[in-house]
Amino acid sequence: MKHKKKILLYIVGVTTFFILITMSTKAFAAPAQIPVPKINISVDGASSPQNYVDNIKLLILLTILTLLPSIIIMMTSFVRIIVTLGFLRNAMGTQQSPPNQVIIGLALFLTFFIMAPVYNEINSKAIKPFLENKINQEVAFEEGAKPLREFMLKQTRQKDLKLFLEIGKVGEEVTKDNAPLHVVIPAFITSELKTAFQIGFLLYIPFLIVDLVVASVLMSMGMFMLPPVMVSLPFKILLFVMVDGWYLVVKSLILSFK
Repeated sequence: MKHKKKILLYIVGVTTFFILITMSTKAFAAPAQIPVPKINISVDGASSPQNYVDNIKLLILLTILTLLPSIIIMMTSFVRIIVTLGFLRNAMGTQQSPPNQVIIGLALFLTFFIMAPVYNEINSKAIKPFLENKINQEVAFEEGAKPLREFMLKQTRQKDLKLFLEIGKVGEEVTKDNAPLHVVIPAFITSELKTAFQIGFLLYIPFLIVDLVVASVLMSMGMFMLPPVMVSLPFKILLFVMVDGWYLVVKSLILSFK
């Protein structure tokens, strides 16, 4: 009996020892609290008018960065590409295949490829000279806007541009060098949407023919309860693969901006 009590006391003592060791280890291993530096953007600490103006410019730059996605979407080839790819997926009837992430990623990288010459021209004529203090901010903005304005005007229909010029009451003679961006951008977007819808209509035609043929065959066989879409989907995918559809669509989109 005494032997059993000794064994029990030994087990309790060892267990208590390990518990104390574990608690002390956790206490010593607690991470030290490192002070996080505060981020403060204000104009209160400006010691001179120049510092005050620089702080205001920084606030304006941060505000513009929040609008960067809209600028990329509305002033580049992204609108035409993403709308066309959306029409293509709906025409094939594949629902969520390819998924939205794949379509948006493809549209973004095609946009980077198409807009690369414009970006290079902006970088060489506006960004680099401004960073090297060869030109001021106003000249850099004008030089950077010229290639982008020229690109948008090439894709803009005269009818759409004239509409916004008349509504905006722009009296001066508009050229590719002096057209105001607040007129060019909405005219460009309107033209891009019309072009994308035209391409989408052409994409629908072959798949619509497949749907009509499949529906006619099913009706002639008396299979009224079988949805034609279920039967035509594999044929539409087969047709798209046989003609190398992705190659043709991507090639047509790129060449449409040339």
